[in-house]
Amino acid sequence: MILSDKRILEEIEKGTIVISPYDRKYLGTNSYDVHLGKYLATYRDRILDARQHNEIEHFEIPEEGYVLQPGTLYLGVTLEYTETHAHVPFLEGKSSTGRLGIDIHATAGKGDVGFCNTWTLEISCAQPVRVYAGMPIGQLIYFVVEGDVETFYNKKGNAKYNGRTIRPVESMMWKNEF
Repeated sequence: MILSDKRILEEIEKGTIVISPYDRKYLGTNSYDVHLGKYLATYRDRILDARQHNEIEHFEIPEEGYVLQPGTLYLGVTLEYTETHAHVPFLEGKSSTGRLGIDIHATAGKGDVGFCNTWTLEISCAQPVRVYAGMPIGQLIYFVVEGDVETFYNKKGNAKYNGRTIRPVESMMWKNEF
């Protein structure tokens, strides 16, 4: 089940969902709109290696916007910091974003119960498109969890994305054993 607007508000009141900054006008019927933060990043190397630490270069989106180019993976970040302590959060693109040819995640749209951070976005585009810091970029939806959670994400010792950040975070695949 997906939480309705009233249930999202109840969970915010209880503290099981935290959104900061929060503005009631961004609450939809069953989602909450999130916005593009002011930082983007690209990988330094054109060829990435899953076993190596692929470094990124951060840059700030200028006031006049930044033109995304096809064929480049951009890492973005949500303006909003979120915490989800009792539900499974999913981040999806807004239809208006998709109609501009922008994908906001390659595969990582699902968060874990206990995820507490901003969301790193894996942004790609179908054609050149100008984006702006603060523009609506996606929407969070919340699913009910069936059963008890043994280990929340923010309590896992091996969680790779627990450090609070306002900048996009590169892949930490290299920390896995394979």
